[in-house]
Amino acid sequence: MDFIIGFVIAVVIALTGVGAGVITAPLLILVLHIPVGVAVTTALAYSAIVKLIVVPMQVVRRQVNYRVLGFMLIGGLPGVILGSIWFRQVSAQGSCSLLYLVLGAVILFASGWHIYSHFRPLGIVRPSHDRSKLIGAIMFPIGAEVGFSSSGAGALGTVTLLSMTNLTAAQVVGTDLAFGLAITVVGTGVHLFGGHYAQALLVKMAIGGVAGGIFGMYIAPKIPNRTLRLVLAFALVIVGLQFCYQAVKCRAESVAMLHAPGHAK
Repeated sequence: MDFIIGFVIAVVIALTGVGAGVITAPLLILVLHIPVGVAVTTALAYSAIVKLIVVPMQVVRRQVNYRVLGFMLIGGLPGVILGSIWFRQVSAQGSCSLLYLVLGAVILFASGWHIYSHFRPLGIVRPSHDRSKLIGAIMFPIGAEVGFSSSGAGALGTVTLLSMTNLTAAQVVGTDLAFGLAITVVGTGVHLFGGHYAQALLVKMAIGGVAGGIFGMYIAPKIPNRTLRLVLAFALVIVGLQFCYQAVKCRAESVAMLHAPGHAK
């Protein structure tokens, strides 16, 4: 099952371009019933491995704008470090409601962005002036969110690059992927330092992911990926709502336990 999940996630990424973090953590939590804290760390590490396979191709194709990437990392790297540290603290306290809420919100935003892009692919107004020097300030909270939930860098980074730079579509993809690789590698290091991850699961998923990535790139030209991306986005909306519901449920259970008779004050 672990190999299959890694394989399927990589195939979906190759076919749709939807980020690894958005898909991996929900599958680990909902299918394998991995605790949220362990699932987020494992998903972040898996995302870094997948990007290590994809990003070199973007570099070879010269689709990475290193100037813009530098501005992104100025804010993104400190953000992902602080977000990862915050995640470790919240996870250690057992605050499942906040973990579920952040993950659900990010999934809803990412899937909503993909749905919007599908129906209005030409509706994005490109900026007349390059404002890439200001990107660092925006990348700080994005990096923090990635460190806390393992997902969201792709959709959030794409929106920022499209609205604040004059990069071509190919450069937006390549630069955003390179940014995602850098912050997921750093975030993974902070997460793994705490030791809360499924090592055996990660290894099996990585092996399946390599095979899935190769297979996905082979069949991608034969699959209507735009339609598949839309279907996946709608499915992720349901998943995001499910996590938000779980956040409310966890919060209600915590409040009920707090007010239960005999609870230690």
